[in-house]
Amino acid sequence: MPPLINTVSLLLSTVLVYAQPSPEVQKRISAAIVAAANGSSPDYTTFVNPFIDNFGDVCPGASVPFGMVKFSTDLTGYAPAGYVTDPTQTIRGLSPLHDSGTGSSLGTYGNFEIMPMTCSGGFNTCATMLSDRETFRKNNTDDASPGYFSQTLDNDIKMEATSTRRAGLERFTFPEGSKPYFVLDLSNDLPDSFVGGIMDIDPQQGRITIGGKWGSSFGPGSFSYQAFSCYDLLNNGNQTLDEYGIWEANPYGLNAKGLGQTHLNLTQSLIGDHYEYGALFSFAGTPEQITIRVGVSFVSADQACANAESEIGTSSFDDIMAQSKALWNEKLSAIQIDLANTAPNVTELLYSSLYRASLTPNNATGETQGVFAGTSSFYFDSLYCSWDTFRTFYPLMALQHPVDYAQIVDNYIDGWRKLGWMPECRANNLPGWTQGGSSGDVIVGHFAINYHNEAAALGIDLDELYSAMLADGDLNPMEWDIQGREVNLYTQFGYVPFDAIDPSSTGRQTREGSRTLEYAFEDFSIRQVALLLNNTADEERYLNRSLWYRNVWDKTVVSDGFQGFMQKRYPNGTFNFTDPTDCSPQDTDANRECSLQGDNIEGFYESSSWEYSWFAPHDTNGLIDLMGGNSTFVNRLDHFFDAGYYLAGNEPSFQTPIGYHYANQPAKSIQRVRQVVFENFDITPAGLPGNDDQAAMASVLAFHLLGLYPIPGTSQFLILSPFTPNYTIHNTYLNTSTTVTTLGFDPKSIQATIPDGAAAYVKNVTINGVESPTKCHFDFYDVFRAGGEVIIEVTDDIAQGNDCGSAVPESVSMGGFGSLR
Repeated sequence: MPPLINTVSLLLSTVLVYAQPSPEVQKRISAAIVAAANGSSPDYTTFVNPFIDNFGDVCPGASVPFGMVKFSTDLTGYAPAGYVTDPTQTIRGLSPLHDSGTGSSLGTYGNFEIMPMTCSGGFNTCATMLSDRETFRKNNTDDASPGYFSQTLDNDIKMEATSTRRAGLERFTFPEGSKPYFVLDLSNDLPDSFVGGIMDIDPQQGRITIGGKWGSSFGPGSFSYQAFSCYDLLNNGNQTLDEYGIWEANPYGLNAKGLGQTHLNLTQSLIGDHYEYGALFSFAGTPEQITIRVGVSFVSADQACANAESEIGTSSFDDIMAQSKALWNEKLSAIQIDLANTAPNVTELLYSSLYRASLTPNNATGETQGVFAGTSSFYFDSLYCSWDTFRTFYPLMALQHPVDYAQIVDNYIDGWRKLGWMPECRANNLPGWTQGGSSGDVIVGHFAINYHNEAAALGIDLDELYSAMLADGDLNPMEWDIQGREVNLYTQFGYVPFDAIDPSSTGRQTREGSRTLEYAFEDFSIRQVALLLNNTADEERYLNRSLWYRNVWDKTVVSDGFQGFMQKRYPNGTFNFTDPTDCSPQDTDANRECSLQGDNIEGFYESSSWEYSWFAPHDTNGLIDLMGGNSTFVNRLDHFFDAGYYLAGNEPSFQTPIGYHYANQPAKSIQRVRQVVFENFDITPAGLPGNDDQAAMASVLAFHLLGLYPIPGTSQFLILSPFTPNYTIHNTYLNTSTTVTTLGFDPKSIQATIPDGAAAYVKNVTINGVESPTKCHFDFYDVFRAGGEVIIEVTDDIAQGNDCGSAVPESVSMGGFGSLR
């Protein structure tokens, strides 16, 4: 077998207090990769490690692709996705609603937690309140694979789950001779946001229904959403309900149980007391295994029950798990690599990344509420957030799964239909906070540029799509913290000004520098669609606006000997100085606010000026001119990495390691990407450099491993050096397959520092038998739409590989992106 990839960061994980999942998980994955390398018809789900994480923001729970439900346990402590590996935290219960990769410190969803237990003294002795029922796990027993999740409590009760889109089966195995009891929670969720709800027990039917309202995990506290669940307890008549009733508790001694009572109808405590409520029930006899069917809805309890009946019916746990596995294999097999000659860790990293890239957003079509109730469009929850996902998540989807992409684009356009602007962030079916601007423009624009020929067949009206983009670009909402942009002042000054009055709209007056840069790139995406639709007036207008990133460039600022940085700016044109190192990894002020806080005075979002000064993906050559030419640009880029200002876990830095391409030094991009991958990603629960951010990290890693990088809003890919000798991308909608072969692939090059004599640098590129004049970029239309074969020939001669050939990648100020296919 090829050598394992560099495992520097694996060493770190051994000194942390975090537990690992069952050792059998990694053994199983490793054995599957070895077997597949020597066989045929691989099961791609066996290469996936759902526990690759950043200590709590990835959900390893049972889900189908883009499933509305993700069954996983909820634990105490920092647990945005419910589950964490930390053995010092306790299990609250198993629940069906989770996001993945959000990093929300409050946690997201976690409604309808169920907790199995044994109560030695009977019904009235069961621990019902959350703090009383919390239980440690049995170490090294956590298990998961696509469509399956399992965890064992330290009392040896095993919990398992599998799922469909809106329903699932929970299976509980009890120690021999135990009487099974369950607590089902009405009120608790991860962010502790219960507003009120209803629970009903139907003992004859063996069914418990729940409905209620909860608050947002990443949005205004005044908003609330509704959710419903349906728990069928009898397992098609194979289980008998025994005791049942309701309970109520608080931290001050209330711990009441109502045996035989069947109804709760409660509102939020206005005085602020924390009350907890739920159901408590047991099963007759001492059955070793209990299976419970669960349906979930955002419309009604009746619909939750109907979802369980239609999607699961009388199917067994194993049947549903097999169906889920088949759906995952369909998704994962869209990219097939040379398993025999690819390092096993690369295989595991790639397919785990592709798995997470189909976990979210959550397809809640038919489960709409509020202004979206009854919409005929597709509907997705957990757009969390567009600022995170436009760069690599949706371009990866465009390569493989345009049908899914079109459904999500329809969902964005429907946001404009219903609210006047496309969503920037949607959390728990509610508007979430805006981070950069209207990044949805780039998402729908990327679709239009790459699939305009198929748009109508995929259900997308390009004129309507463009109208939605124009609303973002031209219309200032009264409140732009949750949708749209601060367009009025932006168009008045040519940048987002600091310390300025907008008499007709409200929003948090921070991030002026980064918002200007993001607005300019969003304008570029609007320009591209205007060009596509032959709207010459808008094309010229938005082309000009796309260059406004230059308006926050302060050429007088010096840091570490380099001159010129992005800065926030007053209405009178003067700049407000921000130390370019503030909010960087080298910032020594641990109390500095750098995110959405009102006292973030730095002018940038989750980034330093050092980091955001590289952000003009559509015009990197324009940045080179601002910085003083190729030589200074390359030296400055080297210093950015060497001084520790680069932040792999932050989206504005995604394209930065490949910036050397634009200065005609692509070999340095390849060296830097190798370093980025091996210093920041691995196959452990600490294997991500930050929050997965709805698979933003997963998708950028997938592109690095494939030797590509997309320019969002365009059809252009930058060419790097693949980590595998051969792969094929299948696009079943276009009915095309494209095979990328790395001629001269050298396994020795797959490490953080490419050793002398190892072939890694691109010597030439051939597309369907025709040598490309440039080695640095190619077009989606020439490669992945057309299908066929791409040969990337690599060499160990750095000088030979450190030249793009006829042209560096395109930049708009150099006349690039001026014609579309």
